[in-house]
Amino acid sequence: MDITIHACFLPHTDADASLTFYRDVVGFEVRNDVGYGGMRWITVGPPGQPELSVVLHPVAVDGSGITEEERRTILEMMAKGTYASLVLATPDIDGTFERLQAKGAEVVQEPTDQPYGVRDCAFRDPAGNMLRIQERA
Repeated sequence: MDITIHACFLPHTDADASLTFYRDVVGFEVRNDVGYGGMRWITVGPPGQPELSVVLHPVAVDGSGITEEERRTILEMMAKGTYASLVLATPDIDGTFERLQAKGAEVVQEPTDQPYGVRDCAFRDPAGNMLRIQERA
């Protein structure tokens, strides 16, 4: 089987804040920035991994089939950090943590040895999405 992950999607509530976070704080490169009808879809990804992208998209756009009540629920879950997440990996969890913290990223968890065998930390992006970073062995 020759199937790979090409893109994953994370909602945003403020395109400029999300762009700044993923480009300037996390260090991703911007691959596309498309606006339409006052909304923006921004594609970012890790340098050196052009085959993998993260699409930052507006929450519940008109015509998506999501009701206003569902949209409110999604926004509430995003605000609590329970709606969407992204797991990244690095060879230096402590250095990565210090770099993101110094750039103002909202810390959820400092680097911790987990009982399931990984050392990781966690941040929230400007929309509330959970960003977990694990140390590669």
